[in-house]
Amino acid sequence: MQIFIGETLTPKPHPQKSLIRMKFALCNETYGNQEFGKTCDHIAACGYDGIEIAPFTLKEDPRAITESEAIAFGDRARSAGLEVVGLHWLLVKPSWLHLTTTDPLLQKDTVAFGQHLARICSAMGGSIMVWGSPQQRNLEEDWDYDEASKRAADTLQKISETASQVDVTIAMEPLAKKETNFLNTAAQTIELLKRVDHPSCRLHLDVKAMSDEELPIDQVIVSSAAYLAHFHANDPNLRGPGTGDVAYPPIVRALREAKYEGYISVEVFDYTPDPETIAKDSIAFLKEIF
Repeated sequence: MQIFIGETLTPKPHPQKSLIRMKFALCNETYGNQEFGKTCDHIAACGYDGIEIAPFTLKEDPRAITESEAIAFGDRARSAGLEVVGLHWLLVKPSWLHLTTTDPLLQKDTVAFGQHLARICSAMGGSIMVWGSPQQRNLEEDWDYDEASKRAADTLQKISETASQVDVTIAMEPLAKKETNFLNTAAQTIELLKRVDHPSCRLHLDVKAMSDEELPIDQVIVSSAAYLAHFHANDPNLRGPGTGDVAYPPIVRALREAKYEGYISVEVFDYTPDPETIAKDSIAFLKEIF
Protein backbone atom coordinates (compact mmCIF):
# COMPACT_ATOMS: atom_id res chain seq x y z
CA MET A 1 0.00 0.00 0.00
CA GLN A 2 1.35 3.42 -0.94
CA ILE A 3 1.31 6.20 1.66
CA PHE A 4 1.30 9.81 0.47
CA ILE A 5 2.72 12.29 2.96
CA GLY A 6 1.79 15.94 2.78
CA GLU A 7 -0.67 15.35 -0.06
CA THR A 8 -4.44 15.48 0.03
CA LEU A 9 -6.14 13.15 -2.36
CA THR A 10 -9.45 14.29 -3.83
CA PRO A 11 -11.72 12.15 -6.00
CA LYS A 12 -11.63 12.89 -9.69
CA PRO A 13 -14.93 13.94 -11.27
CA HIS A 14 -16.71 11.47 -13.53
CA PRO A 15 -15.51 12.08 -17.11
CA GLN A 16 -19.06 12.81 -18.25
CA LYS A 17 -19.92 15.05 -15.33
CA SER A 18 -18.94 18.54 -14.28
CA LEU A 19 -18.47 20.22 -10.93
CA ILE A 20 -20.97 22.79 -12.22
CA ARG A 21 -24.51 21.45 -11.90
CA MET A 22 -26.69 22.10 -14.90
CA LYS A 23 -30.04 23.74 -14.22
CA PHE A 24 -33.18 22.34 -15.83
CA ALA A 25 -36.46 23.98 -16.78
CA LEU A 26 -39.72 22.96 -18.42
CA CYS A 27 -41.85 24.97 -20.84
CA ASN A 28 -45.26 25.67 -19.35
CA GLU A 29 -47.38 25.16 -22.49
CA THR A 30 -46.76 21.41 -21.99
CA TYR A 31 -49.62 21.62 -19.48
CA GLY A 32 -52.13 23.17 -21.88
CA ASN A 33 -54.78 25.31 -20.20
CA GLN A 34 -53.95 24.21 -16.67
CA GLU A 35 -53.91 26.99 -14.07
CA PHE A 36 -50.46 28.59 -13.89
CA GLY A 37 -49.93 28.02 -10.18
CA LYS A 38 -50.81 24.34 -10.41
CA THR A 39 -48.37 24.01 -13.32
CA CYS A 40 -45.61 25.63 -11.28
CA ASP A 41 -46.24 23.31 -8.34
CA HIS A 42 -45.97 20.18 -10.49
CA ILE A 43 -42.86 21.33 -12.35
CA ALA A 44 -41.14 22.08 -9.04
CA ALA A 45 -42.27 18.78 -7.50
CA CYS A 46 -40.65 16.92 -10.39
CA GLY A 47 -37.29 18.48 -9.53
CA TYR A 48 -36.90 21.24 -12.12
CA ASP A 49 -35.14 24.47 -11.23
CA GLY A 50 -37.04 26.79 -13.54
CA ILE A 51 -40.03 27.42 -15.75
CA GLU A 52 -40.05 28.85 -19.26
CA ILE A 53 -43.26 30.63 -20.23
CA ALA A 54 -45.19 31.04 -23.48
CA PRO A 55 -46.89 34.46 -23.14
CA PHE A 56 -50.12 33.39 -24.87
CA THR A 57 -50.74 30.84 -22.09
CA LEU A 58 -51.12 33.70 -19.63
CA LYS A 59 -53.49 35.82 -21.70
CA GLU A 60 -55.08 35.32 -25.11
CA ASP A 61 -53.49 38.59 -26.20
CA PRO A 62 -50.11 38.99 -24.44
CA ARG A 63 -50.21 42.72 -25.17
CA ALA A 64 -52.74 42.92 -22.34
CA ILE A 65 -50.36 41.51 -19.73
CA THR A 66 -49.43 44.34 -17.39
CA GLU A 67 -46.12 44.59 -15.59
CA SER A 68 -47.88 44.24 -12.24
CA GLU A 69 -49.52 41.03 -13.48
CA ALA A 70 -46.13 39.83 -14.71
CA ILE A 71 -44.65 40.44 -11.26
CA ALA A 72 -47.46 38.35 -9.76
CA PHE A 73 -46.80 35.46 -12.17
CA GLY A 74 -43.12 35.58 -11.27
CA ASP A 75 -43.89 35.63 -7.56
CA ARG A 76 -46.17 32.58 -7.99
CA ALA A 77 -43.42 30.64 -9.74
CA ARG A 78 -40.90 31.53 -7.03
CA SER A 79 -43.35 30.54 -4.29
CA ALA A 80 -43.26 27.05 -5.82
CA GLY A 81 -39.46 27.11 -5.75
CA LEU A 82 -38.92 27.89 -9.44
CA GLU A 83 -36.92 30.54 -11.23
CA VAL A 84 -38.57 32.17 -14.23
CA VAL A 85 -36.07 31.47 -17.01
CA GLY A 86 -37.86 33.66 -19.54
CA LEU A 87 -40.28 33.58 -22.47
CA HIS A 88 -40.60 31.67 -25.73
CA TRP A 89 -43.15 31.19 -28.55
CA LEU A 90 -43.12 34.96 -28.70
CA LEU A 91 -45.12 35.75 -31.84
CA VAL A 92 -47.79 33.05 -31.68
CA LYS A 93 -50.36 35.67 -30.67
CA PRO A 94 -51.06 38.18 -32.11
CA SER A 95 -50.31 36.06 -35.17
CA TRP A 96 -49.90 38.88 -37.71
CA LEU A 97 -46.67 40.28 -36.25
CA HIS A 98 -43.62 39.56 -38.39
CA LEU A 99 -39.83 39.73 -38.13
CA THR A 100 -38.93 40.27 -41.80
CA THR A 101 -41.95 42.23 -43.01
CA THR A 102 -41.62 44.85 -45.75
CA ASP A 103 -44.47 46.86 -44.17
CA PRO A 104 -43.00 49.65 -41.98
CA LEU A 105 -46.16 49.91 -39.88
CA LEU A 106 -46.16 46.18 -39.20
CA GLN A 107 -42.48 46.36 -38.34
CA LYS A 108 -43.28 49.17 -35.88
CA ASP A 109 -45.97 47.00 -34.24
CA THR A 110 -43.56 44.06 -34.03
CA VAL A 111 -40.90 46.21 -32.40
CA ALA A 112 -43.41 47.58 -29.88
CA PHE A 113 -44.60 44.05 -29.03
CA GLY A 114 -41.05 42.76 -28.63
CA GLN A 115 -40.23 45.67 -26.33
CA HIS A 116 -43.36 44.97 -24.31
CA LEU A 117 -42.37 41.31 -23.93
CA ALA A 118 -38.90 42.32 -22.77
CA ARG A 119 -40.41 44.43 -20.00
CA ILE A 120 -42.86 41.66 -19.08
CA CYS A 121 -40.07 39.08 -19.04
CA SER A 122 -37.99 41.25 -16.73
CA ALA A 123 -40.95 41.95 -14.45
CA MET A 124 -41.45 38.19 -14.02
CA GLY A 125 -37.79 37.84 -13.11
CA GLY A 126 -36.81 36.24 -16.41
CA SER A 127 -33.75 37.03 -18.50
CA ILE A 128 -34.18 35.12 -21.81
CA MET A 129 -36.59 35.57 -24.72
CA VAL A 130 -36.34 32.68 -27.18
CA TRP A 131 -37.26 33.96 -30.65
CA GLY A 132 -38.56 31.07 -32.73
CA SER A 133 -41.97 31.72 -34.38
CA PRO A 134 -41.25 30.24 -37.84
CA GLN A 135 -44.36 31.46 -39.63
CA GLN A 136 -43.78 34.97 -38.37
CA ARG A 137 -40.35 35.18 -40.01
CA ASN A 138 -41.03 33.47 -43.38
CA LEU A 139 -39.94 35.21 -46.57
CA GLU A 140 -42.22 35.70 -49.55
CA GLU A 141 -41.02 34.21 -52.85
CA ASP A 142 -39.95 37.55 -54.32
CA TRP A 143 -38.10 38.76 -51.20
CA ASP A 144 -34.33 39.02 -51.27
CA TYR A 145 -32.76 37.12 -48.36
CA ASP A 146 -30.12 39.73 -47.63
CA GLU A 147 -32.62 42.57 -47.62
CA ALA A 148 -34.90 40.56 -45.34
CA SER A 149 -31.96 39.97 -43.03
CA LYS A 150 -31.35 43.72 -42.86
CA ARG A 151 -34.99 44.33 -41.93
CA ALA A 152 -34.85 41.61 -39.26
CA ALA A 153 -31.64 43.08 -37.86
CA ASP A 154 -33.20 46.54 -37.66
CA THR A 155 -36.21 45.16 -35.78
CA LEU A 156 -34.07 43.13 -33.41
CA GLN A 157 -31.68 45.99 -32.76
CA LYS A 158 -34.55 48.21 -31.61
CA ILE A 159 -35.94 45.48 -29.35
CA SER A 160 -32.48 44.66 -28.01
CA GLU A 161 -32.01 48.25 -26.90
CA THR A 162 -35.06 47.94 -24.64
CA ALA A 163 -34.10 44.41 -23.57
CA SER A 164 -30.66 45.56 -22.47
CA GLN A 165 -32.20 48.20 -20.23
CA VAL A 166 -34.09 45.51 -18.29
CA ASP A 167 -31.36 42.82 -18.33
CA VAL A 168 -33.07 40.57 -20.86
CA THR A 169 -31.37 38.73 -23.72
CA ILE A 170 -33.07 37.99 -27.05
CA ALA A 171 -32.05 34.46 -28.07
CA MET A 172 -32.54 33.85 -31.80
CA GLU A 173 -33.44 30.29 -32.76
CA PRO A 174 -32.49 28.64 -36.07
CA LEU A 175 -35.26 26.29 -37.20
CA ALA A 176 -35.60 23.41 -39.67
CA LYS A 177 -36.23 24.04 -43.37
CA LYS A 178 -39.64 22.36 -43.16
CA GLU A 179 -40.68 25.01 -40.62
CA THR A 180 -39.37 28.21 -42.19
CA ASN A 181 -37.23 29.58 -45.03
CA PHE A 182 -35.38 32.11 -42.85
CA LEU A 183 -32.60 31.22 -40.38
CA ASN A 184 -32.27 27.46 -40.85
CA THR A 185 -28.79 27.03 -39.39
CA ALA A 186 -26.77 28.30 -36.48
CA ALA A 187 -24.28 29.79 -38.94
CA GLN A 188 -27.00 31.83 -40.68
CA THR A 189 -28.31 32.99 -37.33
CA ILE A 190 -24.86 34.05 -36.18
CA GLU A 191 -24.52 36.14 -39.34
CA LEU A 192 -27.76 37.88 -38.37
CA LEU A 193 -26.45 38.44 -34.84
CA LYS A 194 -23.34 40.08 -36.26
CA ARG A 195 -25.58 42.37 -38.27
CA VAL A 196 -27.65 43.25 -35.19
CA ASP A 197 -24.38 43.86 -33.34
CA HIS A 198 -25.89 44.13 -29.87
CA PRO A 199 -24.81 42.20 -26.75
CA SER A 200 -28.46 41.58 -25.81
CA CYS A 201 -29.11 39.61 -29.02
CA ARG A 202 -27.57 36.14 -29.00
CA LEU A 203 -28.17 32.52 -30.05
CA HIS A 204 -30.56 29.82 -28.91
CA LEU A 205 -30.04 26.18 -29.91
CA ASP A 206 -32.65 23.42 -29.97
CA VAL A 207 -31.91 19.71 -30.41
CA LYS A 208 -34.89 19.08 -32.70
CA ALA A 209 -33.94 21.99 -34.94
CA MET A 210 -30.22 21.14 -35.00
CA SER A 211 -31.11 17.63 -36.18
CA ASP A 212 -31.95 19.23 -39.53
CA GLU A 213 -28.47 20.72 -39.97
CA GLU A 214 -25.77 19.12 -42.12
CA LEU A 215 -23.22 19.25 -39.30
CA PRO A 216 -23.54 16.87 -36.33
CA ILE A 217 -25.28 18.47 -33.37
CA ASP A 218 -22.18 18.48 -31.17
CA GLN A 219 -20.20 20.33 -33.85
CA VAL A 220 -22.95 22.93 -34.18
CA ILE A 221 -22.83 23.53 -30.43
CA VAL A 222 -19.05 23.85 -30.18
CA SER A 223 -18.73 26.07 -33.26
CA SER A 224 -21.46 28.38 -31.89
CA ALA A 225 -20.24 28.49 -28.30
CA ALA A 226 -19.28 32.17 -28.28
CA TYR A 227 -22.86 33.19 -29.12
CA LEU A 228 -24.87 30.62 -27.14
CA ALA A 229 -27.33 32.03 -24.59
CA HIS A 230 -29.93 29.28 -24.14
CA PHE A 231 -30.64 25.63 -24.97
CA HIS A 232 -33.70 23.41 -25.55
CA ALA A 233 -33.64 19.64 -25.04
CA ASN A 234 -36.08 17.51 -27.07
CA ASP A 235 -36.08 15.12 -30.03
CA PRO A 236 -37.06 15.26 -33.74
CA ASN A 237 -39.95 12.95 -32.84
CA LEU A 238 -41.44 16.05 -31.12
CA ARG A 239 -41.25 14.45 -27.70
CA GLY A 240 -38.90 14.84 -24.76
CA PRO A 241 -35.15 14.24 -24.58
CA GLY A 242 -34.17 10.59 -24.60
CA THR A 243 -37.35 9.40 -26.30
CA GLY A 244 -35.96 9.09 -29.84
CA ASP A 245 -32.85 8.37 -31.86
CA VAL A 246 -30.77 11.42 -30.89
CA ALA A 247 -27.63 10.44 -28.97
CA TYR A 248 -27.27 12.77 -26.02
CA PRO A 249 -23.75 11.94 -24.71
CA PRO A 250 -22.06 13.92 -27.54
CA ILE A 251 -24.43 16.82 -26.82
CA VAL A 252 -23.51 16.78 -23.14
CA ARG A 253 -19.80 16.72 -23.98
CA ALA A 254 -20.22 19.59 -26.45
CA LEU A 255 -22.07 21.75 -23.92
CA ARG A 256 -19.31 21.08 -21.39
CA GLU A 257 -16.67 21.96 -23.98
CA ALA A 258 -18.60 25.13 -24.82
CA LYS A 259 -18.61 25.94 -21.07
CA TYR A 260 -22.35 26.44 -21.23
CA GLU A 261 -23.77 27.22 -17.79
CA GLY A 262 -27.30 28.34 -18.69
CA TYR A 263 -30.54 26.45 -18.42
CA ILE A 264 -31.42 23.26 -20.27
CA SER A 265 -35.14 23.69 -20.96
CA VAL A 266 -37.39 20.86 -22.06
CA GLU A 267 -39.68 21.86 -24.94
CA VAL A 268 -41.94 19.24 -26.51
CA PHE A 269 -44.56 19.45 -29.25
CA ASP A 270 -46.21 16.05 -28.78
CA TYR A 271 -47.97 16.16 -25.43
CA THR A 272 -48.67 12.44 -25.14
CA PRO A 273 -49.10 10.52 -22.99
CA ASP A 274 -49.71 13.42 -20.56
CA PRO A 275 -47.90 16.46 -19.12
CA GLU A 276 -47.09 14.79 -15.83
CA THR A 277 -45.36 11.82 -17.47
CA ILE A 278 -43.46 14.08 -19.88
CA ALA A 279 -42.21 16.20 -17.00
CA LYS A 280 -41.11 13.26 -14.85
CA ASP A 281 -39.49 11.23 -17.62
CA SER A 282 -37.64 14.23 -19.07
CA ILE A 283 -36.09 15.38 -15.81
CA ALA A 284 -35.10 11.81 -14.92
CA PHE A 285 -33.30 11.48 -18.26
CA LEU A 286 -31.58 14.87 -18.03
CA LYS A 287 -30.33 14.31 -14.49
CA GLU A 288 -28.95 10.94 -15.51
CA ILE A 289 -27.22 12.11 -18.67
CA PHE A 290 -25.85 15.38 -17.28
